[in-house]
Amino acid sequence: MRTQIAIIGGGPSGLLLSQLLHRSGISSVVLERKTRKYVQGRIRAGVLETGMVDLLRTAGVAKRMDAEGFIHDHTKIAYGNEVFEIDLKRLTGTPVMVYGQTEVTRDLYDARDSMGGDIRFNVENVVIHGADGDAPFVTYDANGTAHRIECDYIAGCDGFHGVSRQTIPRAMRKEYEKVYPFGWLGILSETPPVDDELIYANSERGFALCSMRNANLSRYYIQCSLSDKPEDWTDAAFWAELKRRIPQETAEALITGPAIEKSIAPLRSFVTEPMRWGRLFLCGDAAHIVPPTGAKGLNTAASDIHYLFDGLRDFYRDGSCEGLDAYSQKALARVWKAERFSWWMSNLLHRFPDQSDFDLKMQQAEIAFLRDNENAQRVMAENYVGLPY
Repeated sequence: MRTQIAIIGGGPSGLLLSQLLHRSGISSVVLERKTRKYVQGRIRAGVLETGMVDLLRTAGVAKRMDAEGFIHDHTKIAYGNEVFEIDLKRLTGTPVMVYGQTEVTRDLYDARDSMGGDIRFNVENVVIHGADGDAPFVTYDANGTAHRIECDYIAGCDGFHGVSRQTIPRAMRKEYEKVYPFGWLGILSETPPVDDELIYANSERGFALCSMRNANLSRYYIQCSLSDKPEDWTDAAFWAELKRRIPQETAEALITGPAIEKSIAPLRSFVTEPMRWGRLFLCGDAAHIVPPTGAKGLNTAASDIHYLFDGLRDFYRDGSCEGLDAYSQKALARVWKAERFSWWMSNLLHRFPDQSDFDLKMQQAEIAFLRDNENAQRVMAENYVGLPY
């Protein structure tokens, strides 16, 4: 068969691109190696930048987000028992939206269903052919049958372990990576959030984050060892450790309950350059990873989709290749700024195993400077709500 755009990966970035293309009259097929239930069940971040919120509205999938999402004008930083606010709305003129990635994915699937979107699940042995030529195509197996899709362009939205990045010859790409010496243990609980705003906490025992999905669904994280496994932590042990890492007043207000999901995420910064090879374009985790501090993973994927969609729309509408030719440069310029912010927040809030007393004093001074200096708060706020596309 033939389509205009073959999209590899049925997560939120691939679905969002497919939805935007459909509304512009551009055909696509989405290939996903997992089941729909698996993709929709993945628990990820829930802080959406203003640019992504606008992009979801452009895609026509924002009705439930606008009705059920939480608009946040502030975020909070805690150090020991001290807490101070970053006034996002006052400093930047815009808030952030708290709406879980699981919900975004559900909305996108519902939209693609209503428009008859072609999404194929449980595909295996996906191979990209001819991406460096004028006639690319993708082959894959499904239910024991081989399939072939001819296309104009290919969007690789299949994550860090997908085939898309590996298709680019190793000699043609350069990879940058930093692996952090700790992970995040996160739980989801059917309990009311401990605070109306997100709380990022630096404590002597390590980092903690108090966040939420809705009025009765909370997400909490603590820094943990890379050798830990989720089953090493009972619910009681998690709650006790979280309380030790957040201000006493917050800990006393915390309502605990059984974990309905518990997982550990390693922290990594990763970028590959370029993000285009011939007619293959990398998007999201296929091209870059950020540590979750600052919630930039889904948001940087959305900015990639913005640039790629603009380029494809201009090509099919006007015959212009200018946007496609500039895609990698534009996307990477914004990605590296998001990488810097995530790196900065990670260094600000975590305890590192090799930190000296001097390093700890510098970290304390950095937090104090952020607390006391409005210009420093404005820089953080501008990055947190999302740099412009």
